[in-house]
Amino acid sequence: MIDLYTAATPNGWKASVVLEEMELAYEVKQVRILEGEQRKPEFLAINPNGRIPAIVDHDADDFAVFESGAILLYLARKTGRLMPSDAKGASLVTQWLMFQMAGVGPMMGQANVYFRYSETKIQSAIDRYQNESKRLLTVLDTRLADNEYLAGDYSIADIANWCWARTHVWSGVDITDLTNLQRWLETLAARPACQRGVVIPEDVNKLLANDNSEEKEKFVAGARNMVSE
Repeated sequence: MIDLYTAATPNGWKASVVLEEMELAYEVKQVRILEGEQRKPEFLAINPNGRIPAIVDHDADDFAVFESGAILLYLARKTGRLMPSDAKGASLVTQWLMFQMAGVGPMMGQANVYFRYSETKIQSAIDRYQNESKRLLTVLDTRLADNEYLAGDYSIADIANWCWARTHVWSGVDITDLTNLQRWLETLAARPACQRGVVIPEDVNKLLANDNSEEKEKFVAGARNMVSE
């Protein structure tokens, strides 16, 4: 049994989608990040960086793993699934996983801060992070022009990038011209495990819609307080 400490964010979905794809037994431990639960001592004992997701593998002497990319690599190696066994294939998956970890996630995350959460709108910062997010999504689109998936067969690299790329509206990034990316987004969205994984620990998909609901404004206000700390 694996305990999954998570919240409804792209990084959190990466872990829950992979667990669903691998059909591993796990228990969800929701971490309410808007309420600061990630800073409590009991969670910091699992992840000293105070971020979600994290897992505790009770089948491996209660081994704790933090950092979403590290979790995906650990589970892939544990199960032998969603990652090739040969060195070149494994490297290719790792390269596209690191592309998400170092680029797509951080840039879209900063776009979210300046476009969605910051009360003071600094247009140069918004432009900077939206443009870089679009550039990175265009890299994915170019890769997907001649490849069904990012690194050969469907893998943890696809899951990691998909969990972020699917939120492009929230970051204010238009992808109508990225047809290969759209095809790939739809392909993964049709997978039952992906559908299950992105509603864990709660379904916030309607927040990603391009509207101005009261629930969305409430979420933005809470996130604004969190990022300003």
